[in-house]
Amino acid sequence: MSVPMWAPSETTLKRSQMTKFRLYVNDRYQLALNNYHDLYTWSIENIPEFWESVWDFCDILSSRRFESVVDDISNMPGARWFAGARLNFAENLLRFRDEKPALIFKGEGRSPRTLTFAELFREVSRVAHALKQEGVVKGDRVAGFMPNMPETVIAMLAAASLGAIWSSSSPDFGIKGVLDRFSQIEPKILFAADGYTYNGKTFNSLDKLTGILQKLPSVRKVVVVPYTKERADISSLANGIHYPDFVAFNDPPELHFEQLPFDHPLYIMYSSGTTGLPKSIVHGAGGTLIQQLKELRLHTDLTREDTIFYFTTCGWMMWNWLVTSLAVGATVVLYDGSPFYPDPNAMWQMAEELGITVFGTSAKFIAASEAAGVKPRQTNNLSKLRAILSTGSPLMEESFDYVYRDIKRDVLLASISGGTDIISCFALGNPVLPVYRGELQCRGLGMKVQAFNSAGKPVLNEKAELVCTAAFPSMPIYFWNDPEGKKYQNAYFNTFPGVWHHGDYIMINDHGGVKIFGRSDATLNPGGVRIGTAEIYRVVEAFPEISDSLVVGQKWNGDERVILFVKPAEGIELTTALVRKLKQSIRQNCSPRHVPALIIAVADIPYTINGKKVELAVKKIIHGEEVANRDALANPEALELYKNIPELQDK
Repeated sequence: MSVPMWAPSETTLKRSQMTKFRLYVNDRYQLALNNYHDLYTWSIENIPEFWESVWDFCDILSSRRFESVVDDISNMPGARWFAGARLNFAENLLRFRDEKPALIFKGEGRSPRTLTFAELFREVSRVAHALKQEGVVKGDRVAGFMPNMPETVIAMLAAASLGAIWSSSSPDFGIKGVLDRFSQIEPKILFAADGYTYNGKTFNSLDKLTGILQKLPSVRKVVVVPYTKERADISSLANGIHYPDFVAFNDPPELHFEQLPFDHPLYIMYSSGTTGLPKSIVHGAGGTLIQQLKELRLHTDLTREDTIFYFTTCGWMMWNWLVTSLAVGATVVLYDGSPFYPDPNAMWQMAEELGITVFGTSAKFIAASEAAGVKPRQTNNLSKLRAILSTGSPLMEESFDYVYRDIKRDVLLASISGGTDIISCFALGNPVLPVYRGELQCRGLGMKVQAFNSAGKPVLNEKAELVCTAAFPSMPIYFWNDPEGKKYQNAYFNTFPGVWHHGDYIMINDHGGVKIFGRSDATLNPGGVRIGTAEIYRVVEAFPEISDSLVVGQKWNGDERVILFVKPAEGIELTTALVRKLKQSIRQNCSPRHVPALIIAVADIPYTINGKKVELAVKKIIHGEEVANRDALANPEALELYKNIPELQDK
């Protein structure tokens, strides 16, 4: 085993909630679990007892306790959790009502704005009352076309307090992208800001909104939140109302939290939609709450003393994960805008100014920070920062080096991985375990995660498919408009019947660490040997001459060949010598099988709005297929660069 890059101090080990939970379980069940490995093994072998312990340890608020924890953990999908319980998601997030800061909002180029827990509770009460006046009842859909600002959190909590279902889309989505999502779920109320800011530019959302509403007849009222203007002209919106007018009453009745079953729908999330119409994934209130509390309190060690930030839009599940931090009583930092405005050090400067203790971002942001020469260790006081979380794509080994060299030495760097599908993580950080270069620290408690080979057998120290072989509470309760469950079944359970197949290509090692090699549906297969795309990215993006890259497999002469697209750094040309260096490095660091048949320079790499490379869309294009849902992309025009490339044509 290699030398860890970080290890917890004795003080951290003793004080961590993970340790307290382990001792709590020992005491409750007269056990002698000595470490995380023991605790994890117990949690997946005693799943009902584990989740009951999480419920009690995290003090979940409910008006009625459950009659049973789970009926059948082998029933996937279909296991029923915490039958008989009655609770409200919003009530759990609004349990604190004091003067401590609940939300700090930092818009691009703006001074921070703070809401205390008491102010947040009052504002949610006002919006909930207004929604009730509009006839919103449990099961109705309330949608947001909003930046990451306090009113988005407020609207979600108000909807959840009534038992309505919340769904949101980022304002940088195009009209078609929004309609692809919201037309499926037919929201009754839509919250939308008048615009948003990105990279020093202000964008008007009202024209888009007009186009969206023309094809979304279910919307009775559009609540326009002032952001870029004090009071925008909304005369073009027939059913529009300004947010201050929507909540214009002095004393709303006391907030009533509708008491609902554990599996009552809370959120509708969406798949990326780059290969077809986005799947509408419905998550239950109880499952979301208990799973995210487990991850925040035990795996992130979050407490009331923390200030937590995640760079995310409201269309990414990390927003939902971040907001649940309110249930812990931590201060949540919301940011809207470019992470590199007005300069590449902006987020680290904000971390210093706001005293952020847990800083969450994407692997892409960390790599881009290094490429931009950002060295916060030299320029910022990050003494309060204790954890950096990264997700969205595999975190390169070189990014681990960068964090510990140039950001902070004494920090827990947690690469985490899960997804919209489970609104949580399969593998993630851990305050009581060391950090090893290129590894996710552990599998999550209660998550029976294994790596299955093609024969459906679990393997260690081999690259294989990420599966989960027992049910867990945050599985989707169903897909929207999927009455027979066929879409749900096809999404996760066809590869290995009765086992959740996630679509990630991973390796679990002897000490429980996890490495992720990319999406298995994007896995390369030259000569029948499976190769994870992340293995190639790790080598290529360490080259200062390359600013970004994308690798796909191309069908060729009855086999598949590896094609590497590279975006050269500014002022660099892809010369024969550079191609030779790249191939040599890939051969030495990976294997001869990994060496691309062709390396081709491109001007841009396409990404989803959530910052993920779109390998499958590019693969479609180079095979002459159409990509339908381009609105899911941050830069859809980049796809045109991959059409009719001469080197890829049959000769």
